[in-house]
This record gives sequence, structure tokens and C-alpha cells, in this order.
Amino acid sequence: MNTRTRMSAIVATLGLVGSLALATASADESRTSGSAAQIALTEVARAQNPTAGAAGPQDTVWIAERAGTVRVLGDDGLGEPVLDISDETTTDGERGLLGLAFDERFAHLYLSYTDLEGTSTVDEFAVQDGTVREDTRRTVLTQEQPESNHNGGAITFGPDGYLYIALGDGGGGGDPQGNGQKLATLLGKLLRIDPQGGDPYAIPEDNPFADDPDARGEIWSYGLRNPWRFSFDAGSGDLLIGDVGQSDWEEIDWAPASSPGGENYGWSQMEGTHPFRGGTEPANHVPPIHEYDRTGLGCSVTGGYVYRGEAVPGLAGQYVYSDYCDGTLRSLEIEDGRVTGEHDLGVNGGEVVSFAQDGDGELYVLAIGGTVSRVDPA
Repeated sequence: MNTRTRMSAIVATLGLVGSLALATASADESRTSGSAAQIALTEVARAQNPTAGAAGPQDTVWIAERAGTVRVLGDDGLGEPVLDISDETTTDGERGLLGLAFDERFAHLYLSYTDLEGTSTVDEFAVQDGTVREDTRRTVLTQEQPESNHNGGAITFGPDGYLYIALGDGGGGGDPQGNGQKLATLLGKLLRIDPQGGDPYAIPEDNPFADDPDARGEIWSYGLRNPWRFSFDAGSGDLLIGDVGQSDWEEIDWAPASSPGGENYGWSQMEGTHPFRGGTEPANHVPPIHEYDRTGLGCSVTGGYVYRGEAVPGLAGQYVYSDYCDGTLRSLEIEDGRVTGEHDLGVNGGEVVSFAQDGDGELYVLAIGGTVSRVDPA
């Protein structure tokens, strides 16, 4: 088991096995431009190992807790659980309740979790007047996991109205089954499905491998190791993926809103822009727009969001991300898929495992130790 992944570090935090590696931001100082936006982190709630968050109905933010509970953020912090599946999930290894998402009309809530057998599962619940109707629960998608790490687990709806699901390579160091490059498995992929279009879902006709008999039609992009967190830019529709590295390089991948899908991000032939253990770069490899090594304080990238809020004008349009081991918030200026500026935002969110974006585009930072903090102007 590779103990340098982000969720392995989470395991260590919870008193289980794990070790933290060291890393830092890219040494390409020439791309750092201007001064960083002045921000502060305001703690707005305490949670039990928060893992994910999403904008919910009636201008709320919903927070997932690793053991299996979902709570709603209010003026006085988090309320009592509105949903509890803790008797149906397991938190050994890198498992647990790992993601949640609402469809565009907030008519359905989707949870991404590992069940008692460790199988990655996406369930759907109808939502009425802001209340989850547990009697409508149905399973949309499952994927068996050969190991307890590299589950991925993030889910979100894209600008096209389809549900995107991130799955890791199945675990074990170095992708021993070669899942990242295999199109016959969902592991090591970003998926795109229509959860309302079929039973249990439909594959969109314009998915890049929908007509390929040798590939899974659900696949949108591949060559991913552990795409722990990904997001769509609310302004441009561009896709950004934080993919956790093996031993040396953390990476952030990008695809434009106009992409037809099919990107190969290289794992496990590549780790970032570097051949992995003698690997050969695939001819169709799409290199990351940003990578950083582990010679400093980081070890596991936490993908975030392009900031589209109004509270911090100086941060507008920048991609905000962090690292589980380092905790420093950083941002990238991106133009046409190229990083034109890098910034250290000068605040530390602790053991940052996720970000959440509310309906107004404001950002929240989730640390596995329990803090839920809002990004505010300094």
C-alpha cells in the first residue's frame, strides 16, 4: 500500500497506519506574477471528519462526514444530520462517505461512498422542499475495489447536466493491474453518466467511448491515479482535476469546456510529466497544467475550485487548491489551459481534504480534523 497518498495520511490522522511525505509547490518561479490576493479563513463550523461539501437547496451548503452522515451548514454551524448511512459504510483504509452532489434543480441528492464490502457506490435520493426522501433511495452505480486505497469518490454535475464520477486506479502501489490505461474498466477514470436517463442510468450518446465495443461507455477521461477532487469552473465550464501522485509528483489536470472527452492523463505510464518506473509516454498523453514535487511540505494534492465569488475580488478567476500534508492555500492563474501565475495565499487550512463552493461562488475549506472554514477577505 502506498502510504503517501492523501487518504493514507487521513488514516494516520485517525490513529491507523500511514506516513506523511514532504513536498512543495512547483519551482517554476518564473510563472509567479503580481501579488497574491489577501484572504483569511473564518471557521464557520466543526464537523466529524468532513470529506466533501456542495451547494444545496435554498442557498445552503451541505457537508458530508466520513463515517456516513450529512449535515447542513447554517448561521450557527452544522445542524443535526439530515441523512445517516453510517451503518452501511466502512472507514477502514481510505474508505467512507467521500462525495455528495445535487442535480441542477436540487431535486435529487447523490452520495458517493464505499459500502461495507468496500465497493464504491453512488446512491440517489429524491429531495422535496429541501428534505431528503429516504424512501426513494436507489443505487445508481457500483464498482468493486481490489484494495482499500485510491477510491477517488468525488462526484458533481457538469454544466451539461450529466453526473461525473471520479474513481481511482483500484489501489496498491504503482497501479499493479494497469487500470489507469485499460479502457475495459471504470477504475482510474472520470465517468460521465445520465442518472435519470435509464435504469439504473444511461450513457450519453456523445461520450467518447460510447460506441467502442472494447471500452466502457461511461468513461469520459482516463489515465488517472487517484482523482480525489475535481470541479468545473462555474464561469467557463472548464474541468480541473487534482490527481494524487505516487511518490514524486502531484498534478492538476485541465480540459476546456469544449472538450469532447477522451483525454488520457497518462497514469501509470506517467506521473505528471515524468515517465513512471520506465514507462513510455502515451502518444495521446495530455500533460498536467501544473505539477509540484515532494521536496517541501506537501504530499497529496487537494483539488479545489476556480473562484467566482464576490467577497475577494483579487481572487476572481483563479483556481484555488491545497495539499493534505502542507495545508497552505495556493492559487493558479490560467489562460487557455496554460498557467500564467502562481500564488501562495498565505493562509493554512490544516489537513485540507476538500473544498466546497456555495451558490454564490464563495469557497469553504474542509480539514479532516473537523474545521469548516470560509474564504474571506483579509
